[in-house]
Amino acid sequence: MSSIKKTFLHIHPKDNVLVALQDLKAGMEINFEGEKFPLTTDVAAKHKISLVELQPGDEILMYGVLVGKAVQHIPKGGPITTQTIRHASSEFRLGNRKIDWHKPDISHFEGRKFMGYHRADGSVGTGNYWIVVPLVFCENRNINVLKEALSEKLGYKKAKNYENEVDQLISLYRSGKSVQEIINTDMQAGEQAGHAGRLFKNVDGIKFLTHEMGCGCTRSDAQTLCGLIAGYITHPNVAGATILSLGCQNAQVSILQQEIKVRDANFSKPLVILEQQKTGTEAELMQQAIKQTFAGLVQVNQLERQPAPLSKLCIGLECGGSDGFSGISANPALGYVSDLLVSLGGSVILSEFPELCGVEQELSDRCIDEEKANYFMSLMKTYNARAEADGSGFYANPSPGNIRDGLITDAIKSAGAAKKGGTSPVTDVLDYPAKVSKPGLNLLCTPGSDVESTTAEVGAGATVVLFTTGLGTPTGNPVTPVIKLSTNTKMAVKMPDIIDINCGTIIEGEETIQQAGERILNYVIQVASGEVEPKSVTLGQDDFIPWKRGISL
Repeated sequence: MSSIKKTFLHIHPKDNVLVALQDLKAGMEINFEGEKFPLTTDVAAKHKISLVELQPGDEILMYGVLVGKAVQHIPKGGPITTQTIRHASSEFRLGNRKIDWHKPDISHFEGRKFMGYHRADGSVGTGNYWIVVPLVFCENRNINVLKEALSEKLGYKKAKNYENEVDQLISLYRSGKSVQEIINTDMQAGEQAGHAGRLFKNVDGIKFLTHEMGCGCTRSDAQTLCGLIAGYITHPNVAGATILSLGCQNAQVSILQQEIKVRDANFSKPLVILEQQKTGTEAELMQQAIKQTFAGLVQVNQLERQPAPLSKLCIGLECGGSDGFSGISANPALGYVSDLLVSLGGSVILSEFPELCGVEQELSDRCIDEEKANYFMSLMKTYNARAEADGSGFYANPSPGNIRDGLITDAIKSAGAAKKGGTSPVTDVLDYPAKVSKPGLNLLCTPGSDVESTTAEVGAGATVVLFTTGLGTPTGNPVTPVIKLSTNTKMAVKMPDIIDINCGTIIEGEETIQQAGERILNYVIQVASGEVEPKSVTLGQDDFIPWKRGISL
């Protein structure tokens, strides 16, 4: 690994701040465009330095947009911190359409195929999964009983086995070792389950999704939950499903069936629906679920991967545990991937609406028509207003980890997060839990919360998710491979068990954003074809959290 060539970065010509690319010491001389000035204090990598002297109320610009205002005097060469600035973002209104864009060179990808599972509705999956889902939290225990009965026997147990470590500790305790001796013992890692014992070779997994919703909620929440579950049942990566219902809950089977028809009028996948209050005993319910699920697995095991054009891919764009490098390395690289796939006729999903605060004008101007622009702005205003009514707002989005690593206002975080969407026109704007139906860049209203947003993107049809992280986030999805991209090399080296692709090479000057983007898309094609398994899949990170339409930032 080469050393970082630059000590700081000026992102946009309008910006009046610099980003430190490495830890900088007080008194160090900054030489920017022929003008020299000293740093007034130590500045950690990923944090910002003022290019000009700022007075209270003066605007701070980054990525060419307003990201904050000074609350106290900041000298030239002074740090931008939570003590010196507050969140601020520009007003937005309906503007002129700005849908002309410079398409990237796609010559390396034209005519390329991936090996996927072709569905009756014309979609193509990157996996072939069976899902088992409750309509209400009352059925979670039964879902877990089915998981215990089926997963290991069918060869799908993925979680790392830590029983070996526990056996070691028991042995040490019985031998009379002290607490400190036990703590200081080097443990021998257990084995990771593989695919050798898989009974159904063409079924990538049977996934058990539990949640805490379905009853004791508003009718709107019940409808939304059914819509999300319907999104998973009709998802290209899902071959069939088993649904457990208690019977008396708000989220009724009839609502689910309606939501399935909305997404696929000619739905024909194997679907098992069992209602406990009609079936009777738990034993009868379990036996029926096991027999009918097994029969469904036999049926969908007949499917095999076939070639498909890249236009059949739908990529979800996500970030979590973001840092001050996210907006200048991994996120812009995903933006280039987005532009490449859009140019190839594929679909891309940009979500996390609280993290689009401050870039509303640009994104609304990029909407292909005024109707979609107005819809996007309405969703943003309504969401923020609901947050403020509960005593918060988009300004409260950055987490302690974000702030510690340089993202000190929501607008700074948002301006970098929006880079994942590239530069193409916005072809559609969707509210959760709607499904993507158009190629191109789609905006999907979700919270910034990582797992809730990823859950929603997959429910909308994402067949691969690209997830950038600067701090490290161990999460995934039950049916869609989640590829983790680090924004910096230090974190990639520290957490190699969860990181698939290191984009710290961009910070270090080893490759351009375009080169990284092409490297990422090549990896996506391998994953989509089942040739490479991302770390989140290997580790069995099957996170599924439906968004209850309250205030989650």
